[in-house]
Amino acid sequence: MLGILFNDKECKELDYVLRKELDEMLLDLNDSRLDGDIKTAIAKRYRVIFRMFARIASPKELSRYVLNMRIYR
Repeated sequence: MLGILFNDKECKELDYVLRKELDEMLLDLNDSRLDGDIKTAIAKRYRVIFRMFARIASPKELSRYVLNMRIYR
């Protein structure tokens, strides 16, 4: 296990980057042009990024993504 210390500005930047990545993956998961294997790979990556985001996000922010995550399991 690794530990990293972030200051407030870095934490906000990480929050922004993870949120944007989750949004992009949700768009890809809703894209009908992608086949099932690709969507499965995206869903696995989504779960990893979501767990990272869960460590720094408030429950209110997290709820936006947790509901969408259940759809693609």
